[in-house]
Amino acid sequence: MRDPSPRMLKVNSTLRQVIAEQVERLSDSRLEMVSITGVDTSPDLRHAIVYIDVLGLGDSSEAIEALQRASKRLQGAIARQVRMKFTPTLDFAVDPGVLGGERIDAILRSLERKDESDD
Repeated sequence: MRDPSPRMLKVNSTLRQVIAEQVERLSDSRLEMVSITGVDTSPDLRHAIVYIDVLGLGDSSEAIEALQRASKRLQGAIARQVRMKFTPTLDFAVDPGVLGGERIDAILRSLERKDESDD
């Protein structure tokens, strides 16, 4: 995959901001600890993957299901607030960068506990 152009970076940033604001306004309890970490829009602007992080003990599959149910409402907000040729359809996924960071953190904590138990 090639690096996005400055224009696509701007589109992704704008969509992330609009979606994050709208998610805060949703009354679904499954979305209370959800953070929108990024958006990756296709070059033709017809599709976008919205990356999320579920803070705390939240279940990411429930959050994704809630977001999918609200996707038409979110698309409507994008259509009203962002001037684009097309309003992209939205898909939601857990941010792989966040998952990797959490995994590394868990490994470091386990190594730290092992060092403490060896002392």
